[in-house]
Amino acid sequence: MSEVVELNSIEDLDRYHLVWNSLRQLTPGASFFQSLDWLKAYWEHYGQGQKLRVLVVKSQGSAIGIVPLCVTREHTRVGTVRVLTYPLQDWGTYYGPIGPNPTATLVTALGHIRRTRRDWDMLDLRFVDRDHDRGRTPLAMAMSGFPARQSQWKETALVELGSSWDEYSATRTTKFRNNVRRDEKRLAELGNVEYVRYRPLGELGGEGDPRWDLYDQCVELAEKSWQGASDDGTTLSHPSVRDFFRQTHAPAAKLGMLDLNLLRVDGRPVAFAYNYHWDGYVLGMRVGYDPEFKSAGAGKALYAMLIRDGFSRGDRVFEMGPGYMEIKTEWMTRTAHSCRYSHYPLSAPKAQVLRLKHWWTARRTPPETAATTNA
Repeated sequence: MSEVVELNSIEDLDRYHLVWNSLRQLTPGASFFQSLDWLKAYWEHYGQGQKLRVLVVKSQGSAIGIVPLCVTREHTRVGTVRVLTYPLQDWGTYYGPIGPNPTATLVTALGHIRRTRRDWDMLDLRFVDRDHDRGRTPLAMAMSGFPARQSQWKETALVELGSSWDEYSATRTTKFRNNVRRDEKRLAELGNVEYVRYRPLGELGGEGDPRWDLYDQCVELAEKSWQGASDDGTTLSHPSVRDFFRQTHAPAAKLGMLDLNLLRVDGRPVAFAYNYHWDGYVLGMRVGYDPEFKSAGAGKALYAMLIRDGFSRGDRVFEMGPGYMEIKTEWMTRTAHSCRYSHYPLSAPKAQVLRLKHWWTARRTPPETAATTNA
């Protein structure tokens, strides 16, 4: 017999810390974003105005799965809409239930949502991995009484690392290969080139040091880079994300999910790539380089070293992330997509208007170019 315990306060989650970590380790494809440490930091910085609804699924008194949800208010053309969704807010590409049986966990959790008072206008499960979900999410929603409409959420660029650097390089253009050789040669002419990749094993592996010295060098580079002057929060040093990244850095190292890359010339940091990783999957979060080394191709040289090293380590995928696809085309081997599954209650007028709006948008937009943003 299954039961669901709903937690609405971030402080109440502390008593589930051990079981949360245990279930995360059993979750297929689990990421750092599905850790309790990340959720607590996210909620502290960005939870204002949202309602937390974490559903712990139990069987015979023991937790077998967790579904973190939140109710967030989003401004649309039909007014403010209360959306029940996963608490990721586009920090990553994919999200889902935590535990070894995500479909059964989601069915039970959504059954609880069905039985409780509705405090939302639209149920919108976003960030679903289209390639690996294989229809499990819409099936779980339908079984729970929430028939859903599927649409694309984000497109992201992937570099698949299944062969070797030489085989991968052979699939790139001649111009690409020449540019990589040229950039690495230019850097070598400037001094001693050192590539540092810090990927601690985590506390369980006896290696959880966050190496703040390396992190601070990344932040200093971010301040110098062209993104440092932008106002969209796309770099480590931006005021809107600086404290959040700093707070999540140590937990990422502690869990063994940090992947920090630095390129130095004569000991001077010239480029960085700050990533998370899990089970051979590397997710690029932020990159930057010193403008003084732009002509030497420091940024591209670092990407080449990162990918080449990924092959030698046995990584499976390097995800470059969504956006700026024209820049990533020369590196990526394919694109991937995350989906959203939207349920619009008949008793929610705003949701019904949104349903018609989404239907009309999808009808007018070719499937291969469709990209859904906030409702």
